[in-house]
Amino acid sequence: MELIFHLCIISLLLLSSKSAAKESEIISRFQRYLQINTAQPKPLYREAADFILSEAASLSLESQTLEFVPGKPLVLLKWSGSDPSLSSVLLNSHTDVVPAEHDKWTHPPFSAHLDSNGDIYARGSQDMKCVGIQYLEAIRRLKASGFEPKRSVYLSFVPDEEIGGHAGAEKFAESDVFKDLNVGIVLDEGLASPTENYRTFYAERCPMWLVIKATGAPGHGAKLYDNTATENLFKSIESVRRFRASQFDLVKAGLKAEGEVVSVNMVFLKAGTPTPTGFVMNLQPSEAEAGFDIRVPPTADQESLERRIAEEWAPSSRNMTFMCGQFKQKVSVLDDSGRPILTATDSSNPWWGLLEEAVKKADGKLGKPEIFPASTDARYFRQLGLPAIGFSPMANTPILLHDHNEFLNKDEYLKGIEIYESIIKAYASYVDHGRSAGSRDEL
Repeated sequence: MELIFHLCIISLLLLSSKSAAKESEIISRFQRYLQINTAQPKPLYREAADFILSEAASLSLESQTLEFVPGKPLVLLKWSGSDPSLSSVLLNSHTDVVPAEHDKWTHPPFSAHLDSNGDIYARGSQDMKCVGIQYLEAIRRLKASGFEPKRSVYLSFVPDEEIGGHAGAEKFAESDVFKDLNVGIVLDEGLASPTENYRTFYAERCPMWLVIKATGAPGHGAKLYDNTATENLFKSIESVRRFRASQFDLVKAGLKAEGEVVSVNMVFLKAGTPTPTGFVMNLQPSEAEAGFDIRVPPTADQESLERRIAEEWAPSSRNMTFMCGQFKQKVSVLDDSGRPILTATDSSNPWWGLLEEAVKKADGKLGKPEIFPASTDARYFRQLGLPAIGFSPMANTPILLHDHNEFLNKDEYLKGIEIYESIIKAYASYVDHGRSAGSRDEL
């Protein structure tokens, strides 16, 4: 009897040891990806692509590398489904990250340091290298279990999301390569959640980057007169400030979520006549500029906002212009069919229900679906009328994207793999028997 007891203890220790070794391998792969410095403006895209292609080969996934813009590779992987007539699943992630101020970090931002609490510190640990590798790890688990997908599953690792996605997801979505994929649903990035509920996003605010310019006659620094460039610009800034406050008050009062209001933030102010040591102090400038980052939800009236800019924020009667009547960047809140760019979160969208059920099956909890407060590559797929859901499984985690000391706990990372395993399995198995297979109507 004592011998059997000891044998059981030894077996449990061996199983525990194997489990720990496997977990260590999974975390090590994540760390290796994080250690590749893909920070803008000089991301090491080749190294990242080589790493992804190596992992794809270990999983026997089909792969190809696309370069819509030279030097900016997009890696596309495929796990073939048994029924090519069905629309496919696209799992999108971006390989680039924002720069980091190294001296502001507790651990070097590309060291992927794992501390005693299990926190992995690295730029991209939340935004969004975690998600790209979690896709691969989930597929690794599904393949090991013997699961075979009915729908083909594609994984896209795209460049340049952090600077607009124009050389990556935008060109990909416009390409014949993408059309041939017959995509039915897209998963892209979300945000960490400080609570136990995962956050999901069905739409996002579209950027309007606005530069307002005021002109006026130059004058002596001691002279008081009307309609100087800086005076006119400050009137505009105050008008913008009042609008910003009215939107922010709705959020503070709990009447609207952050993604449901128009956000306006001044990002630069430019005026004065420079000298080698500063500025000329006794000369009022003839020009002054201010730049604003505006984010517009798909539920807002974009045309009304543009009228406000032309008539109130930058009226020609005050010698104001805004980029000669154009925006530095402006993305429409309407898709190619003229509908608001959002993904349904009700019974009309079977992909939403499948996601909810899959997360629940993996012992996860979803919060109320939201509008993403910033912009992601998902907008390029929604622009085509495709359903796209933003989702990064990081619960009980502070929101640290673009912040100093960005980290993700290893247990949350491992749990996220289980969540994606459940979602990918549900999506890749789904067949709507009430409609013809592969029909766009099933979306």
